[in-house]
Amino acid sequence: MRADIQGLEITLGELKHLTGAGPDRVYRPATATKFAREALKTVGLIVLVLISCWLLVAIFPRAYLLWFALHFAAIVGLIFEDAWKIRCSQQNQHLINLFDDVERYNGIIKAIEINDKIEDAGNAKVKIGDRAKVIQALQLIRDDLVRALKTERILRENKKFVATNSELFTNNLKNLNALQISDRASEQGRLLNEALQVAVGVQAEMKKLQERNDASFKNGKT
Repeated sequence: MRADIQGLEITLGELKHLTGAGPDRVYRPATATKFAREALKTVGLIVLVLISCWLLVAIFPRAYLLWFALHFAAIVGLIFEDAWKIRCSQQNQHLINLFDDVERYNGIIKAIEINDKIEDAGNAKVKIGDRAKVIQALQLIRDDLVRALKTERILRENKKFVATNSELFTNNLKNLNALQISDRASEQGRLLNEALQVAVGVQAEMKKLQERNDASFKNGKT
């Protein structure tokens, strides 16, 4: 990885640090279809646990109480984990949307890294023109993503968050739009266009977070 894109990726560890959670805490997308599929997987695992219990009891009948207890605990754990994830997914749609934005953003970084490797292999034609402009756009988006993730966590952990922290809702979209793209058909133009789409998504989530905060603040006053 070239030096100019090192540190731009938002790692899983950083994501957990910023949000106090991880993508594995929720189901993505948070839809009834996704919930149903995960529930079916859990049912399949429960069937395997029951088969395991039956086999162990048949082989070691004297310890049947131990096998029943262990497998019952495993089944309860599977059901609890599924129910917990579904509940978290339903209650944290903003967080899920931001996880998706981070995934798209990291995808752009990965695409640049692969493109660099292809160029280093002797394919000079794939070189990204005006690379500094692409890196600048990605840095601005990274700043917005980090700000959005921090803000979402504040709102999630503090239901009575006051409007005095409105500076958290500012973002760099205007600065991104100021980066003129001379050749939209080029690799540089494609990357910047993808970056702008991520930025717009982040801006939309920030607006929703601000509206949710304003509504909570008004309800707390009434």
